[in-house]
Formats: sequence, structure tokens, C-alpha cells
Amino acid sequence: MCVAVPGEILSVDGDVATVDFFGNRMRVSLGLVDAKIGDHVLVHAGCAIEVMRREQAEELLVLLAELDEVLAPEREGRVR
Repeated sequence: MCVAVPGEILSVDGDVATVDFFGNRMRVSLGLVDAKIGDHVLVHAGCAIEVMRREQAEELLVLLAELDEVLAPEREGRVR
């Protein structure tokens, strides 16, 4: 399953940004969006695909955490 994840832009160098995901920093292409430091972006396969409002990013993070809880037993080989 492929999932796009929101993160916050910490710095920008040309069309590449350093984005924070849960305390992890990754370099992300900004070639598809017009984003700046402090923006929240939805990232898929190393590319920012959408600029989001902070509230949208937070809501998506809550949903992803809930999905993680549901899928955890399957990843650990347990049956529900």
C-alpha cells in the first residue's frame, strides 16, 4: 500500500525542501507545488504533491495513527 504523508517544511534550497515527518527529516522535491518554509505538504514518493493547511495535516496524521492501530495486529502476525 502506498500512502502520502504530511510534513512541515523546515528549509528550502531551490526546488528541494527539508521536511519534518514525526521528527525525521527528509529531502523532498518541490517541483509540483509552490511551497515555502513553514508550509505543510503532502508527500508521496519523495515529491510534495499538495500544500495543506496545518489543520488538514493534523487531521490526516490522526487518521494515519488510527489506521496504524488497526493494522498492527496483522503486521505482527496476530489474528483479530
